[in-house]
Amino acid sequence: MKSKILIIDDDTSLRRVLEYNLQEAGYQVYVAAGGEEGLRLFLEENPILVISDMKMPGMDGMQLLKAVKERSPETLVIMITAFGTVDMAVEAMKAGAYDYITKPFNRDELRLIVAKALQFNGLATENKRLKSELSDRRDFSSIIGSSPQMGKVFEIVRKVADTDASVLITGESGTGKELVARSIHTQSARKNAPFVAINCAAIPRDLLESELFGHVKGAFTGATKDKTGKFQLADGGTLFLDEVGELPLELQPKLLRALQEKVIEPVGGTKPHKLDVRMVSATNLDIEKALVDATFRDDLYYRLAVIPIHLPSLRERREDIALLLRYFCGKHGAKEVRFDARAMETFNSYRWPGNVRELENLVERLLIMRSSDTITRDDLPDKIVNGGSATGTASVAGNVINLPDEGYPLEQLEREVVVEALERNHWNQTAAAKFLSIPRHTLIYRIVKYGILSPEK
Repeated sequence: MKSKILIIDDDTSLRRVLEYNLQEAGYQVYVAAGGEEGLRLFLEENPILVISDMKMPGMDGMQLLKAVKERSPETLVIMITAFGTVDMAVEAMKAGAYDYITKPFNRDELRLIVAKALQFNGLATENKRLKSELSDRRDFSSIIGSSPQMGKVFEIVRKVADTDASVLITGESGTGKELVARSIHTQSARKNAPFVAINCAAIPRDLLESELFGHVKGAFTGATKDKTGKFQLADGGTLFLDEVGELPLELQPKLLRALQEKVIEPVGGTKPHKLDVRMVSATNLDIEKALVDATFRDDLYYRLAVIPIHLPSLRERREDIALLLRYFCGKHGAKEVRFDARAMETFNSYRWPGNVRELENLVERLLIMRSSDTITRDDLPDKIVNGGSATGTASVAGNVINLPDEGYPLEQLEREVVVEALERNHWNQTAAAKFLSIPRHTLIYRIVKYGILSPEK
């Protein structure tokens, strides 16, 4: 595709010479006899480069330069100037012009300065693209996953990050809710402002109001000096309320007012403070049940959950376990460590009640205790191998299935039966299907469904 160049000059002969030379060089050229006409063509055609004379009747070159830069700061502008007006051209460069060329000039000078300008534009565009890609990788660097479920999370974050909409992140403990909150902040226009986090469940109820909104000296016993709250610390940035479902009912109206009116009032204070804070919150509770039980205000919920994001549990995205293992090994300085097939099968069958946090904890433990760079099923703790607690396992004795008191998932039991049948029959699918009294295609369906791999694979 030819690069578009706009020439603006009231000198008809010079304008024609410029047009001919640049067309001959392979550019798509537009011409205008004055600043007003040139600005109209610029808005219609969106050229990559504008070449304009400094002195023209009506809108002159400086006025045109200002108008172009206001509408498109990335557009390059080259000014044409006479020998005696070089100082004006220098002023134009200070105002944003890329370069200037002094009359008279020959064809080679013109083509050289145009080629340099377009080369500069190409480098600037590529640099911007690379920075954008780097920013995307950095923003999601700690959130690992290629599963469809995590793909949806990434897509929502990208769409909402650069807005001021309140976001409520739900999901089980250990799924990475704060990582997502930080990613929203770092991809937003607020990324250079503070990201302030507070765990509503970790602070005593009688101190939480002061932590959020601050207090003035003498507001209560022990308030010996003014205290700045989290809202004020986050002014201009993002406030992350973790475990917002634990917020006391009596404090919820004050939070609602802060969100609606963007105003807070410290405990014991009479002077309101106007703030600009983006709210991101998270909870592992069933918030809809809390609404039914009237332990959480529905008007506050709708303010917090303008954009809801649900993080899947690790057992809902088992295809990400291998990626997470590699990431955590690298994070803890052991990129060379590998997990054998039976260890991977065990990871894939375990329920991971602690989610990603539990997986990282386990990896760190295994790396410390390992005797080689290959971790096997024998290296795993009994809790992981048995699918639950060390004693809470399912077993079959005769025709009686012994299940742990805390319950046992049917799909996991079925998977263990299929693996046991395959192991007993040396991974011969026909023999395993006969052992289970099911057709071979039914067995293959279960193997695919549960992602069961033979030791060789």
